[in-house]
Amino acid sequence: MHMEKVDILIVGGGIAGLQAAIQLGRYEHKVLVVDAGYGRSTLCRSYHNILGWPDGVSGDELRQLGRLQAERLGVAFVQDEIVQAVAKGRIGDGFELWGKSGRGYEARTLLLATGLMDRMPELPNLKECLGLTVYVCPDCDGYEIKDRNTLVMGSGDAGAAMAIKLRHRTEQMTYVNHQNRAVKSELLMEMKNKGITYLTEDLDEVVVDSPGRFQGVVLKDGRRLEAERGFIAFGGNEVKSDLARQLGAERMENRHVMTDPRSKMTSVPFVWAAGDVGVHAEQVTIAMGEGSQAAIWINKALLRMNEEANVHRVVIRS
Repeated sequence: MHMEKVDILIVGGGIAGLQAAIQLGRYEHKVLVVDAGYGRSTLCRSYHNILGWPDGVSGDELRQLGRLQAERLGVAFVQDEIVQAVAKGRIGDGFELWGKSGRGYEARTLLLATGLMDRMPELPNLKECLGLTVYVCPDCDGYEIKDRNTLVMGSGDAGAAMAIKLRHRTEQMTYVNHQNRAVKSELLMEMKNKGITYLTEDLDEVVVDSPGRFQGVVLKDGRRLEAERGFIAFGGNEVKSDLARQLGAERMENRHVMTDPRSKMTSVPFVWAAGDVGVHAEQVTIAMGEGSQAAIWINKALLRMNEEANVHRVVIRS
């Protein structure tokens, strides 16, 4: 099989992967980004807390602009989903990867920017509201619900904890425990003490009065709950770290990949991780920073590898 060979293979074309690609392209390495074409950032209709975008920017627009910027620097892109990765021979010999397409890839270094996906039920109208009037991250978007009637759609402890964390933003807070999963007694008591309305009923539909404008939900029992803003917290998010596992990289119990704080290298030499797949605050701006941080250290490693290869060639010739 023909194996496409590159200096750096970036798995994932989201925010962290694109920022790394731009930085590495500026170092003039041969860079390939293999992207499945979807991810957490493709779901967000508007990020509101990014420098330079006071009116918000969608994940799709950021991805499109980032790809154009990287391509101008010679970075190549392939739409594929990497499903298998192995190290070749000794440390420093590189890696082989295979995609769902059947294509093979060979790289001297790897950056895993595979992210995570939030678990949520397939509710009509929900996804079109994400980032506009329904949110995922209390740190990114807690500001957006200030003094507004807000509904937390979630399950079990995850939803209860989200409602409690957001309560200081608004006095009008309701938590709907979809599928009636168990909630710790201390969380139930805290919700009661904070005046959070608590309901155990399955969600049936998100109500909108125009595209992306959340107006509440319809429950399975037919009741309609009105609200101006929503948050989701169903727990059990899928961390896309299986490739790290295949390569033997250390992971936490929640499957996030452990990295060196300074370089973002994993426990496997010449394999880096950046963005939501790693251990951090799951913020777009942090993903950008980690992408650049990893890229800087990947460049250092490649320069060192090139120097060592040149010395080896000189020794052989002499």
